Amino acid sequence: MTPIVSSQAESSGIDSAYAWIRLGISMLLATIGGVGMWAVVVVLPAVQAEFGVDRAAASMPYTATMVGFAAGNVLFGRAIDRMGYWIPALIAAITLGAGFLLASLTSSILQFTLVQGLLIGVGSSAIFGPLIADISHWFNRRRGVAVTAAASGNYLAGAIWPTAMPYVMQTEGWRFTYAAIGAVCLVTMVPLILLLRRGAPPQAAPGSPGGRVVQPISLSPAALQALLIVAGLGCCVAMSMPQVHIVAYCMDLGYGVAHGADMLSIMLAAGVVSRLGSGFLADRIGGVKTLLIGSVLQCLSLLFYIPFDGLASLYVVSLVFGLSQGGIVPCYAIIVREYMPAKEAGQRVGIVMMATIFGMAIGGWMSGWIYDLTGSYAAAFLNGIAWNLLNILAMVLLL
Repeated sequence: MTPIVSSQAESSGIDSAYAWIRLGISMLLATIGGVGMWAVVVVLPAVQAEFGVDRAAASMPYTATMVGFAAGNVLFGRAIDRMGYWIPALIAAITLGAGFLLASLTSSILQFTLVQGLLIGVGSSAIFGPLIADISHWFNRRRGVAVTAAASGNYLAGAIWPTAMPYVMQTEGWRFTYAAIGAVCLVTMVPLILLLRRGAPPQAAPGSPGGRVVQPISLSPAALQALLIVAGLGCCVAMSMPQVHIVAYCMDLGYGVAHGADMLSIMLAAGVVSRLGSGFLADRIGGVKTLLIGSVLQCLSLLFYIPFDGLASLYVVSLVFGLSQGGIVPCYAIIVREYMPAKEAGQRVGIVMMATIFGMAIGGWMSGWIYDLTGSYAAAFLNGIAWNLLNILAMVLLL
């Protein structure tokens, strides 16, 4: 290779300066588009009151959002394996912005649920699994850090948007807030996606000298995929309990929406720290061991929610929970890239992410259903712990 060609490869290939710039753009894009997952959590009490439904029915828009989000991860994951990232992402961004605008005009819980699932959920999916799979092609030495940093955009969204939304809702209502979010997504996400039109570096192609060798494992790809699906479902049913219901939980305890939104933001901000730390750890000990450590810590922190329900205690427990669970989901993408071919990354990561999102969807609805049956969230936390133990068992088997 001539010095000129080498210089060009260094400036635009794997682990290059451009790769880090692309990671920064990806994180910003995920921070904006990640509002699709968290906005419905903040407006849940207001939507329940306006449409006059019970807690389980009010949780259905979140469940629909997660189902759409899950399907979109597979759909757009397959698309980026074929045509690159930016075209599927552009379609998703327009869908997301239009979804928020239409949701602000709905007149029933059914309409709101459908828009959340078919437009907002599907539209926001391109900034998660597909984005993580795309950025993984640009890094070898620091792939764990890059993957978890890209995934952190989703949690940065959860730290920023739920904090800002209540202030607008107090004066303008949830409908105006949704319309404003839709406009912001369209104006900001489209230009950012156009900056990501460059295709994956040639070194990322299978068998190229610059690529990382897939590690051997005794399991077949199908068996590994199945085990990761079970693990992802279990961890995220558990994870959804605090993330989906913390605002409603604080309302029931008399602390108000603002305190619940603040706890959600603290939880997700701590999750960003956890994700980045997990990336550094995964680069040293591997994705499987890192995921197992996070899962055990998440299970312990869920247990703390049951006896500690004071205002100060809930802030502390939410911080501990965020620090425990933030790195779990990105580790699935790291494991896929460690043990499966790069050419299947978008589809494989999308399928595992779909399982984690279905876990969030099922867990969000299940917690509301258990609350309606028992009049308390204590049983819902115990349910989450049981599902978390399933995740730990799957990871022990894989280890």
